[in-house]
Amino acid sequence: MINQKANMFTPPTSNPIISIKPLAQRWETIDPFLFCVYHDDMYPESNGEMGIKPAQLAGRDIGQDFSRKDGWSLYHGNPVPGFPGHPHRGFETVTIVRKGLIDHSDSLGASARFGGGDVQWLTAGKGIVHSEMFPLLAADKGNPLELFQIWLNLPAASKMAPPHFTMFWHEAIPHSVSKDASDQETEVVVIAGRLQADASASAKAITPLSPPPDSWASREQADVAIWTIRMMPGATWSLPAAGVTARRSLYFFKGQSITVAGQSINHHCGMELRADALVELVNTGDSVAEFLVLQGKPIGESVVQYGPFVMNSQAEIMQTMQEYQRTQFGGWPWPDHAPTHGRDPARFAKHPGGREEKPQAIA
Repeated sequence: MINQKANMFTPPTSNPIISIKPLAQRWETIDPFLFCVYHDDMYPESNGEMGIKPAQLAGRDIGQDFSRKDGWSLYHGNPVPGFPGHPHRGFETVTIVRKGLIDHSDSLGASARFGGGDVQWLTAGKGIVHSEMFPLLAADKGNPLELFQIWLNLPAASKMAPPHFTMFWHEAIPHSVSKDASDQETEVVVIAGRLQADASASAKAITPLSPPPDSWASREQADVAIWTIRMMPGATWSLPAAGVTARRSLYFFKGQSITVAGQSINHHCGMELRADALVELVNTGDSVAEFLVLQGKPIGESVVQYGPFVMNSQAEIMQTMQEYQRTQFGGWPWPDHAPTHGRDPARFAKHPGGREEKPQAIA
């Protein structure tokens, strides 16, 4: 049981770098974010049934494999990697799939297959059970999978909102491409939070897609931003300043070396930066540098977490556990706890009630 009181914070007024920490398996986050994990798995060719061949399962803790043996993990899946049916209440998951595919199924009867730059934004609200499986479609070559899963807290007033998921298809997610004075390129994928135009005016301001209606990110004053940044070798780009009430984390997860506000960094790390400061980034390495930005005004409420449940008090956690044991948050309409959606790689979403959705580009 984690019982965390809201933390008050006053940023310093000079150095925009507040702290720097090495990246662990789960990246440290700051209110309003609860959790961030980066999966980068180089899965082998499949067994022909979208799973791992039996000979490659040896030496793994089946059902709880986070070993990264041979460069990948099964997690809770077998033989298809992934996370079979599990419950959530009281927060949101934002899943950014950069490579590979995820098959989603949930207790509302909804399903989806998404990947290759797509984002699923799921408001668990008052309770949902879902599975996230990683189908390995290629039987003659490797099946790489790369994704972030981010947990964004809900304020007390929204914790019991109806469950809801939104698909941000890769084709519709706005992004910014700008070049510095040396003609080196930086690309920013804007998942949440308006990105202001850069100082050189080589890129326009970018307005993101709308988050789910009950999300903390749907409140303009919350100043929530979720961006990924990709900088070419030698590129210079500046994070624009946000509001004084926001807190900002910058995760450097790919590349050799960078400077942040003039400070040299040659290891992958997470940084807290002053959100109200313009911060210059320079890729000083010989390879592409990549970053994730998580930013937002803290919700500022007590957080009590027990596994997949996040509420404001221990009494609410106990109530949640009792309700889940009694109702299973609506039950599970699928034939097993780890459904996959066939061998057709086409991406889709089927919402509760039967509405079907497929990728569409920005109008």
